[in-house]
Amino acid sequence: MRIELEVNGQRRTIDADPMRTLLSVLHDELLLTGTKYGCGEAQCGACTVMVDGAAVRSCHVEFGTLGGASVTTIEGLETNGKLHPVQQSFIDEGAMQCGFCTAGMIMSAVALLKSNPSPNASAIVQAMNGNVCRCGTYPRVVAAIQRAARTNAIGERGAEAAP
Repeated sequence: MRIELEVNGQRRTIDADPMRTLLSVLHDELLLTGTKYGCGEAQCGACTVMVDGAAVRSCHVEFGTLGGASVTTIEGLETNGKLHPVQQSFIDEGAMQCGFCTAGMIMSAVALLKSNPSPNASAIVQAMNGNVCRCGTYPRVVAAIQRAARTNAIGERGAEAAP
């Protein structure tokens, strides 16, 4: 089945079995391997991408349901060689160790900040619930998201508004 969708800002027509998962199509057809396979049960968050701006577990999304959708993967966040503020904040806060969960964490955080640009720590914890980090970097993940929220706020208001 041929399905048209937008992937990381580019219109694509992909011929694949509609019952395949979005994750398998991203990996096998588009060679976008930044999104990771974790549990295969939509419980760990490693496979999180954004579909039409919302965080979804790509291991449980059937490719055939995506006609016309906009999909953003970790590879689609950087712009002109510059990391997305959430990606940079994860680096700045050391919010990764082995890195396996990082792409899913970042995608969930970006979706959160799109819907709530200034979340408090409680809102961050609630939004990130279900993104599992075996290394236990959760406090640094929260700090990274808070940093990204501040960076976005400063960037939108201009440097003169920075504290």
